[in-house]
Amino acid sequence: ISAGSEHTVGLKADGTVVAVGSSSGQCNVSDWTDIVAVSAGEHHTVGLKANGTVVAAGYPVLNQYGQCDVSDWTDIVAVSAGELHTVGLKADGTVVAVGKNSFGQCDVSDWTDIVAISAGSEHTVGLKADGTVVTVGRDYEGLRDVSEWENIVAVSAGGFHTVGLKADGTVVMAGKDNLPEWKDIVAVTAGVKLTVALKADGTVVAIGKNDYGQCNVSGWSGIKLPNK
Repeated sequence: ISAGSEHTVGLKADGTVVAVGSSSGQCNVSDWTDIVAVSAGEHHTVGLKANGTVVAAGYPVLNQYGQCDVSDWTDIVAVSAGELHTVGLKADGTVVAVGKNSFGQCDVSDWTDIVAISAGSEHTVGLKADGTVVTVGRDYEGLRDVSEWENIVAVSAGGFHTVGLKADGTVVMAGKDNLPEWKDIVAVTAGVKLTVALKADGTVVAIGKNDYGQCNVSGWSGIKLPNK
């Protein structure tokens, strides 16, 4: 599953995709087949096919930046949709990107040895095979201050911050918010103004903007990672 700004996308076991929410094209996924991963941006949806190609659907007017122009991508193993850009990880560890590039968030052509990617609102994050992290794009309040990170196993780019999960189950953050001393974390995801993490015991913790109760997860339990 993947949540965009105003729509939600689900990948089914048979490789088809479902979507609900505000639809000015971003929910037009009913004819997609052989999909192995999905990612929802603000006004577009991206799907990775089993053969390494990529499909995209979005609001035509807001695709003026070309964030849906992925039809010529090949050998892709992971995709991530940002606010107005799309990033793809290739099998050889290089990265491609299309879309709005006003802050350089698509300047990833020189990246190598990348094993994971995440597209934020106006920045892009890449996890390297050696456990270090690289970023490009807007550097709002230090959200790209990741040069000293090491032993990272997962990354997530939010709207105004970047989060990294370390091999020891702790979490590091760059950007506006201060992170508590979380431990025993197995997965983490950064929203626009909040961060949510899954603990090894199946409980969930969250910090950040909570005007709609989006951080009220203290009662959650029994949460599992996919295929676990």
